[in-house]
Amino acid sequence: MSNQDVVVAGGGLSAKRAARVAAELKALAELKALADPVRLRLLSEVASRPGGEACVCDISGPIRLSQSTISHHLKVLREAGLVTSERRGTWIYYRVNSVVLEQLSEVLVRLAAVVGEPGSCEERR
Repeated sequence: MSNQDVVVAGGGLSAKRAARVAAELKALAELKALADPVRLRLLSEVASRPGGEACVCDISGPIRLSQSTISHHLKVLREAGLVTSERRGTWIYYRVNSVVLEQLSEVLVRLAAVVGEPGSCEERR
Protein backbone atom coordinates (compact mmCIF):
# COMPACT_ATOMS: atom_id res chain seq x y z
CA MET A 1 0.00 0.00 0.00
CA SER A 2 1.45 3.38 -0.97
CA ASN A 3 1.38 6.57 1.07
CA GLN A 4 -1.28 7.90 -1.30
CA ASP A 5 -3.71 5.14 -0.34
CA VAL A 6 -3.52 5.83 3.38
CA VAL A 7 -5.66 8.34 5.21
CA VAL A 8 -3.35 10.83 6.85
CA ALA A 9 -3.12 11.17 10.64
CA GLY A 10 -6.15 12.88 12.11
CA GLY A 11 -8.53 11.38 9.53
CA GLY A 12 -7.81 13.79 6.67
CA LEU A 13 -7.98 12.85 3.02
CA SER A 14 -5.26 10.74 1.47
CA ALA A 15 -3.60 12.19 -1.64
CA LYS A 16 -5.38 9.61 -3.80
CA ARG A 17 -8.82 10.41 -2.36
CA ALA A 18 -8.16 14.17 -2.56
CA ALA A 19 -7.29 13.82 -6.25
CA ARG A 20 -10.52 11.90 -6.87
CA VAL A 21 -12.65 14.46 -5.01
CA ALA A 22 -10.91 17.33 -6.82
CA ALA A 23 -11.76 15.72 -10.16
CA GLU A 24 -15.41 15.47 -9.11
CA LEU A 25 -15.42 19.12 -8.01
CA LYS A 26 -14.01 20.07 -11.42
CA ALA A 27 -16.96 18.23 -12.93
CA LEU A 28 -19.26 20.45 -10.87
CA ALA A 29 -17.61 23.50 -12.44
CA GLU A 30 -18.34 21.98 -15.83
CA LEU A 31 -21.96 21.51 -14.79
CA LYS A 32 -22.11 25.15 -13.72
CA ALA A 33 -20.97 26.16 -17.21
CA LEU A 34 -23.82 24.08 -18.64
CA ALA A 35 -26.35 25.51 -16.20
CA ASP A 36 -27.27 28.24 -18.65
CA PRO A 37 -29.87 27.67 -21.36
CA VAL A 38 -27.85 29.53 -24.02
CA ARG A 39 -24.68 27.53 -23.34
CA LEU A 40 -26.63 24.28 -23.30
CA ARG A 41 -28.14 25.15 -26.68
CA LEU A 42 -24.74 26.15 -28.05
CA LEU A 43 -23.20 22.86 -26.99
CA SER A 44 -26.09 21.05 -28.64
CA GLU A 45 -25.73 23.10 -31.84
CA VAL A 46 -21.99 22.44 -32.07
CA ALA A 47 -22.47 18.71 -31.44
CA SER A 48 -25.22 18.43 -34.07
CA ARG A 49 -23.24 20.07 -36.89
CA PRO A 50 -21.71 17.97 -39.67
CA GLY A 51 -18.29 16.86 -38.49
CA GLY A 52 -19.22 17.84 -34.93
CA GLU A 53 -17.77 21.32 -35.22
CA ALA A 54 -19.03 24.83 -35.85
CA CYS A 55 -17.95 28.44 -35.87
CA VAL A 56 -20.01 31.32 -34.51
CA CYS A 57 -21.18 32.15 -38.04
CA ASP A 58 -22.69 28.63 -38.32
CA ILE A 59 -24.78 28.82 -35.16
CA SER A 60 -25.67 32.49 -34.79
CA GLY A 61 -28.84 32.05 -36.88
CA PRO A 62 -30.62 29.42 -34.77
CA ILE A 63 -29.56 30.99 -31.45
CA ARG A 64 -30.54 34.56 -32.45
CA LEU A 65 -27.97 36.36 -30.32
CA SER A 66 -25.15 38.63 -31.41
CA GLN A 67 -21.92 36.96 -32.48
CA SER A 68 -20.11 38.60 -29.56
CA THR A 69 -22.59 37.15 -27.05
CA ILE A 70 -22.31 33.71 -28.62
CA SER A 71 -18.51 34.01 -28.58
CA HIS A 72 -18.62 34.88 -24.88
CA HIS A 73 -20.71 31.81 -24.06
CA LEU A 74 -18.46 29.59 -26.19
CA LYS A 75 -15.46 30.98 -24.30
CA VAL A 76 -17.09 29.94 -20.99
CA LEU A 77 -17.66 26.44 -22.40
CA ARG A 78 -14.05 26.31 -23.62
CA GLU A 79 -12.66 27.45 -20.26
CA ALA A 80 -14.73 24.72 -18.57
CA GLY A 81 -13.20 22.21 -20.98
CA LEU A 82 -16.52 21.29 -22.57
CA VAL A 83 -15.45 22.41 -26.05
CA THR A 84 -12.13 22.77 -27.79
CA SER A 85 -11.34 25.42 -30.36
CA GLU A 86 -9.15 25.84 -33.43
CA ARG A 87 -8.48 29.08 -35.28
CA ARG A 88 -8.81 28.89 -39.06
CA GLY A 89 -8.09 32.25 -40.63
CA THR A 90 -10.41 34.76 -38.96
CA TRP A 91 -12.83 32.15 -37.63
CA ILE A 92 -12.60 29.96 -34.56
CA TYR A 93 -14.15 26.51 -34.92
CA TYR A 94 -15.51 24.77 -31.82
CA ARG A 95 -15.82 21.04 -31.21
CA VAL A 96 -17.45 19.24 -28.26
CA ASN A 97 -14.85 17.68 -25.95
CA SER A 98 -16.31 14.17 -25.75
CA VAL A 99 -13.71 13.01 -23.19
CA VAL A 100 -14.85 15.64 -20.68
CA LEU A 101 -18.51 14.88 -21.36
CA GLU A 102 -17.87 11.19 -20.71
CA GLN A 103 -16.13 12.01 -17.41
CA LEU A 104 -19.01 14.29 -16.45
CA SER A 105 -21.46 11.53 -17.31
CA GLU A 106 -19.59 9.12 -15.01
CA VAL A 107 -19.84 11.61 -12.13
CA LEU A 108 -23.58 11.99 -12.71
CA VAL A 109 -24.06 8.21 -12.83
CA ARG A 110 -22.25 7.84 -9.49
CA LEU A 111 -24.38 10.63 -8.04
CA ALA A 112 -27.57 8.99 -9.29
CA ALA A 113 -26.50 5.72 -7.66
CA VAL A 114 -26.45 7.28 -4.20
CA VAL A 115 -29.64 9.32 -4.51
CA GLY A 116 -32.11 7.96 -2.03
CA GLU A 117 -29.56 6.19 0.15
CA PRO A 118 -30.24 6.98 3.80
CA GLY A 119 -27.87 9.43 5.42
CA SER A 120 -26.44 8.94 8.89
CA CYS A 121 -29.20 11.01 10.54
CA GLU A 122 -31.92 9.10 8.71
CA GLU A 123 -30.46 5.74 9.77
CA ARG A 124 -30.91 6.61 13.44
CA ARG A 125 -34.66 7.04 13.14
